[in-house]
Amino acid sequence: MKKIEHIGIAVKNLDDSNALFASLLGKKHYKTEAVLSEGVKTSFFQVGPNKIELLEATKKDSPIAKFIEKKGEGVHHIAFAVANIYTEIERLKSEGFIVLNDQPKKGADNKLVVFLHPKSTNGVLIELCQEINE
Repeated sequence: MKKIEHIGIAVKNLDDSNALFASLLGKKHYKTEAVLSEGVKTSFFQVGPNKIELLEATKKDSPIAKFIEKKGEGVHHIAFAVANIYTEIERLKSEGFIVLNDQPKKGADNKLVVFLHPKSTNGVLIELCQEINE
């Protein structure tokens, strides 16, 4: 693992949360992006070498909508940048971690992503991400 790439925060309203985090961080978000396959709209803030990703559900049955319904707004996941996502998937599976998708998916911010089940990571949803064309 190279670094913490971003922390994902589930929010009910992206516009309101963008204003809140802009005020908190003293800077505006640098990008918004929809990930249609996941039913989510995202917004990114750069904070030093790391990022904050705000996630708003665009479909009632999306993972973010389900998360907010169950737990409310808040930290959804921690993402780690990896050099080779395929090697990391195999390594982590061999260590006993539960990988939620065997093949990486295209995620936001030009990344390939895969998630580890919180049951195998002390209750924290972990995302691994690799820059596409890295």
